[in-house]
Amino acid sequence: MSTQDSLFDAAGPRARRRIRILTVLSLLGIAGLAAVTLLRFGQAGQLAADRWVEFTQGPYLLFLLAGLGNTVAAAAASAVFALPLGLVLALGRLSVRPSLRRIATGWIEFFRSVPLLLVVYIFVSGLPQYGINPDIFWKLVIPITLCSSAVMAEIFRAGIKALPSGQSEAGLSLGLSQGQVMRSVVLPQAIRIVVPSMVAQLVVLLKDTTLGYAVSYPELMKTSNNLTAYTNHLIQTYLIIAAVYVVTNVLISHLARYLERRMSGRTARVRREALEAGIG
Repeated sequence: MSTQDSLFDAAGPRARRRIRILTVLSLLGIAGLAAVTLLRFGQAGQLAADRWVEFTQGPYLLFLLAGLGNTVAAAAASAVFALPLGLVLALGRLSVRPSLRRIATGWIEFFRSVPLLLVVYIFVSGLPQYGINPDIFWKLVIPITLCSSAVMAEIFRAGIKALPSGQSEAGLSLGLSQGQVMRSVVLPQAIRIVVPSMVAQLVVLLKDTTLGYAVSYPELMKTSNNLTAYTNHLIQTYLIIAAVYVVTNVLISHLARYLERRMSGRTARVRREALEAGIG
């Protein structure tokens, strides 16, 4: 059973043809909009060479690279904490213990419901009044981690629930404990299923770092705002920043596809080892 088939029905011949037609039309529409935009920019003189010369100079590039480095650092730290925390919350929500299930459910529903910016403001303006005043880096990373962990938890839970119950029943019938079944049989397959959704959330997480302005954290967007105020070249700066975000997200997607291929090759081996351990 493929990842796609486990989550929704595969498209038939007519549906695939409609999807291809809509995809082509959408791409043509986007290309046309981009062409019109560039034409208008050219007519307004925004594409003149003298408006781009700053971005070929070392100090400007280093300034932007520093902002990109801060963005990547905040996003990476948030992901490192949000992924395992989300997995723990997902397992808690699926637990047979009512207390664990209620705690995990409350956490997930709360942080899925509140806006991320509100949580950031709590760390900026609320908690310092009670003596809790972390560094600006953590004032951004902790709120992103809290909100992203709730979304990650639902992604992991969906992957686990998408697996046929026979997978767990087969492991239990071989004498494996519930924990061994979850660790060796269920989770490797569930994680492979949810890789596309995890990548989408990581892209959202990267874009969430743009809220760094609220804590004065010098991430890429904050850096570009400072650069715009200095050069007065708003269009040029934001086009370059947009291109940087696009390239970064494409690299994340390529990395995810690479990991998915690696995990697909390991899933069968992990399942076989689990079965051999149960038989032994």
